[in-house]
Amino acid sequence: MNYEEVMKLALERGFYFPSCEVYSDASAGFWEYGPSGVGLKNKFLELWRRELIRRDGMMEIDGSQIMSKSVFEASGHLGNFADPIIKCTKCNSTFRADRTIAEITNIEIPESADLIEFDNAIKENKIQCPKCKGDFGTTKKFNMMFKVGIGPQEEEAYLRPETCQSIFVDFPRLFKTMRGKLPLGIAQVGKSFRNEIAPRQSLLRLREFYQAEIEVFCNPGRLNEVEKFAEIENTVIRVQTNAEPVSMTCKEALETGTVPNKFVAYYLGILTEFYEKTGIDISKSRFRKLGNKEKAFYAEIAFDFEVETTIGWLELVACNYRADYDLSSHAKMSKEKFEVMDNDEKVLPHVFEISMGIDRSLYTILEHSLKKDEEHERMVLSLKPYLSPIHVGILSLVKKDGLKEKTDEIFLNIKRKFDAFLDHSGAIGRRYRRLDEIGAPFAITVDHQTLEDNTVTIRKRDSMEQSRVDISKIDSILLESVAFP
Repeated sequence: MNYEEVMKLALERGFYFPSCEVYSDASAGFWEYGPSGVGLKNKFLELWRRELIRRDGMMEIDGSQIMSKSVFEASGHLGNFADPIIKCTKCNSTFRADRTIAEITNIEIPESADLIEFDNAIKENKIQCPKCKGDFGTTKKFNMMFKVGIGPQEEEAYLRPETCQSIFVDFPRLFKTMRGKLPLGIAQVGKSFRNEIAPRQSLLRLREFYQAEIEVFCNPGRLNEVEKFAEIENTVIRVQTNAEPVSMTCKEALETGTVPNKFVAYYLGILTEFYEKTGIDISKSRFRKLGNKEKAFYAEIAFDFEVETTIGWLELVACNYRADYDLSSHAKMSKEKFEVMDNDEKVLPHVFEISMGIDRSLYTILEHSLKKDEEHERMVLSLKPYLSPIHVGILSLVKKDGLKEKTDEIFLNIKRKFDAFLDHSGAIGRRYRRLDEIGAPFAITVDHQTLEDNTVTIRKRDSMEQSRVDISKIDSILLESVAFP
């Protein structure tokens, strides 16, 4: 399915919609999750916790969204977290330089390139303002941090542009109080804020967005001493360096030097296994190794986990080997000690980051799962059952003859065990179609035979297969299908 069809589903079935949409002055780049979207998001995060956090024995924290100016001076965001912009000298409209050049000429210039490269491309290709055909001034940097004033003195602080900085500044306390041992993974889920120049395409470029970030602290001298590597050495990942993506096992990626060490290979492997369980088509994924001009200013080695969609390749996860950039920067600024003991060795840990965009991931899951069933003239959201916002619809064939009361009784018995939806109204076929579009893997229908033999019809979403089962078996059937793998 394409972007427009996913957008239609999102709006009509309560997955997501624009914030403050009833007001004409609502700012772009802010979207809200409806009941269906919240259900999908919560289950996605529970899978993330099972497959990454618990699997690897990580810790999870919940840090502040507003942080002091010193944090972002140390992190480099106040000096380096900026996008290139160009301004029309005639109508004063502002555009992102890299995107405007790409849209008009198909020339791709990394956003971190020197400003002169954008100016040269604009001059050589005679690029003018798309709105008024005026000329552009020279390219400048626009810092995307949201500044806030705290208290009556309006003390300078900032909304965090990424969730990881609280992990870094909290590291000494966490390592000590939680009896940490390297390597140590610390994770956080929460909102980040970036003053994007041109937010667009709903969940794909937002000013307020969800991240699930993992920072793994390690001893840089032991990056190939990873006992857990055996768990994923045969896991197939798709890696792109210069040519097309190549499928290889993690072991092959290590042996060919495509991935620098066992430590990085292990986390690329478990990340691939996680996304495969979300229902995303892994054959349309790649770990793209970034060049020096593409990498974030803090990264020594960087792989972007990208997935192909109908609107192109989307970056879902940034995998960055940040070395000791963060801990050494915060140690210098704060004058605190960030070194820890690893066995008998005192070490300033290095960091490998798995920074996941939740909103983009959810969009990609929806696009890869939404299918058109031409034969039966229906749209089907074929989500993995454990990710479906609604596990089962409980339907009465009609509301009379005692069927409504029996349906209510069944719903009452299962609604605290599973995400169930009760529906008495409308033609049964239309109710099935609504459940198909919201991704419910099962529908249970109560009819007159139910009152005779205590059985119901259970319908499967994808195959439309229907069978009669005893009411006593409903729990076990649902549990077997919707439990996390």
